[in-house]
Amino acid sequence: MIRVLLVDDQSIIRQGLAALLQLEPDLQVVGEAEHGQAGIELAIALYETPQRPDVMLMDMRMPVMDGVAATQGLLAQFPDLKILILTTFNDEAYVKEAIRLGACGYLLKDTPSEDLAAAIRSVHKGYVQFGPGIMKKAFASAPTGSPPESDLPPALTELTPREREVLRLIAAGSSNREIARSLYISEGTVKNHVTNILNRLELRDRTQAAILANTHADWFGQNS
Repeated sequence: MIRVLLVDDQSIIRQGLAALLQLEPDLQVVGEAEHGQAGIELAIALYETPQRPDVMLMDMRMPVMDGVAATQGLLAQFPDLKILILTTFNDEAYVKEAIRLGACGYLLKDTPSEDLAAAIRSVHKGYVQFGPGIMKKAFASAPTGSPPESDLPPALTELTPREREVLRLIAAGSSNREIARSLYISEGTVKNHVTNILNRLELRDRTQAAILANTHADWFGQNS
């Protein structure tokens, strides 16, 4: 069972989400909060109980504390918590800040319920989830042109060709199964490559790996 905590300042949105998610046999809504500070307090209260949240659906613009500050505060205390941004605002600055702080994905509130449920399951497994066009928006204003190799993280240039292929597919949002199919290798081999990539680059998770690859997209595309 995947335990989900909802953070949104509109009660009707929270109620609607709770009603939809409770229809999924493997999802359980364990709490609701009306702003980021309340979300942090509720997560703290639940964390040492059987209702400890696995995934948090986080709105962005809220009173008292917005989703950016709440994401930062929560992941500082609970680095294993998966935060999935669910908001009305497809704003480049919000997207960039959310993923920089470690959010596992960014979806809009018009996402179909079945896609939202699938995204929750995916981020719970450690994958990255972004709505259509959102990853592109996040890096749309990144400088063009291949940066000098001296500006790249040294460990990035030391990845093997296969690891670069895997990292490229992580950056595209592919799951381990999809990577395995694309590269004609087993999922177990993919998992080993992902672990090696994260360890070598000293990254916490796939979100950070995707950010790194997209930040250096031009060089990466020439060397993957």
